[in-house]
Amino acid sequence: MTTLQTRPEPATVIRPRAVARTGLSTLLVANAAAVAWFFVQAGFASNTLIVLGRLAGLYGALLMAFQLLLVARLPWLDRRIGMDRLTSWHRRTGFGVLWALLTHAVFITFGYAQASSMDPVSQLVDLAETAEGVLRAVVALALIVVVGAVSARWARRRLAYETWHFIHLYTYVAVVLAFTHQVSTGTTFTSSPAAKTYWYTVWGVALGAVGVGRLVLPLWRNLRHQLRVTAVVPESDDVVSVYVSGRDLDRLPARAGQFFLWRFLTRDRWWQANPFSLSAAPDGRTLRLTAKAAGAGSAALRHIKPGTRVFAEGPYGAFTTLHRTRPGSVLIAGGVGVTPIRALLEDMAGHAVVIYRVATDRDAVLYDELRDLALAKGAELHLVTGPIVPDRLAPSELARLVPDIGDRDVFLCGPPGMMAAVLRSLADLGVPKRQIHFERFSLAG
Repeated sequence: MTTLQTRPEPATVIRPRAVARTGLSTLLVANAAAVAWFFVQAGFASNTLIVLGRLAGLYGALLMAFQLLLVARLPWLDRRIGMDRLTSWHRRTGFGVLWALLTHAVFITFGYAQASSMDPVSQLVDLAETAEGVLRAVVALALIVVVGAVSARWARRRLAYETWHFIHLYTYVAVVLAFTHQVSTGTTFTSSPAAKTYWYTVWGVALGAVGVGRLVLPLWRNLRHQLRVTAVVPESDDVVSVYVSGRDLDRLPARAGQFFLWRFLTRDRWWQANPFSLSAAPDGRTLRLTAKAAGAGSAALRHIKPGTRVFAEGPYGAFTTLHRTRPGSVLIAGGVGVTPIRALLEDMAGHAVVIYRVATDRDAVLYDELRDLALAKGAELHLVTGPIVPDRLAPSELARLVPDIGDRDVFLCGPPGMMAAVLRSLADLGVPKRQIHFERFSLAG
């Protein structure tokens, strides 16, 4: 259905994601150069293995601090890059930390063993027993190895998120132990007041960012807004919407397309956090989430009673109109992935085409709202039903539904398999990557 178009909003001239990525890259490169400069200024040991081991340890420490920054959930970074990408970078950086610190331990041990004529194992034991801070470093490395092992894809798929998260928290213990090791034995750290100030600043900023983004800001926002459930509305047999209200919600910086980590403070659920997108654009009075009963946490939502206190972390996510580059847009939803798409349509200016992919008409939750919004905003709405095969969102089908798709921004949300198939179709159609916007829910410790 097509009616009159609304006035398109101007395309973004400077891409926010590119600015944030450039800023992070510049920060990392500048600090890598600073680490090298302080390392050279401290002077070299006579043993090459010890020299290389110390350098690997310094870069391992720098990567560890950078890793903390990536998961600090700072709003400026999160809105421009997205938690899923930041989490992916955090994971890759984590393996860099693991290999750098393993290199540090092996090279230092073999270097000192070479100088003392001891075997490497005896040398390591001797260092742990006699050198201040080395035992703490050994414990820190052991913790990082364990966390790295459980973060490997084969292990991550076999662990419940809560179990993995609990183990992952030991990373913070490793950070403290590694920092105290660096303070007590690091020659570069103690070589000059400037070097000491630099490393205190690096660790202070990294740990401070985590404290602000993951502790202070969520606590402050929840104390300020006092969120409570006002209504629980079944949308279908297995989908429910939860309405949440609070104080001064007009000052909560939430945007359509973003999500929160929701904790409903009941006796049996207060400890469990679930990421659910807003299914309606924030209006300053109410927040709404809509979820399908895909697990124990989401299935229990329909039993929450009005008046229940809510602790919400967020808003998070870069799946917003902030990243638009073109006046027109295509919103593609699959299944319950319609929730952020429905919110985005409400917030979207310019002509929009909405494609909603479901197995049957009965699976099209929030369809009546989508239809009414499409009519009000002059958008086209296509409900695509049927089995997975044949692919009803193949390149030829997308080109038929949206002939000018290459000139539009594409916002995509749905099950992983469906998203992967649509991304392949968009690539085949030549849609530029900068015009394709999607986000996966990925949480890191």
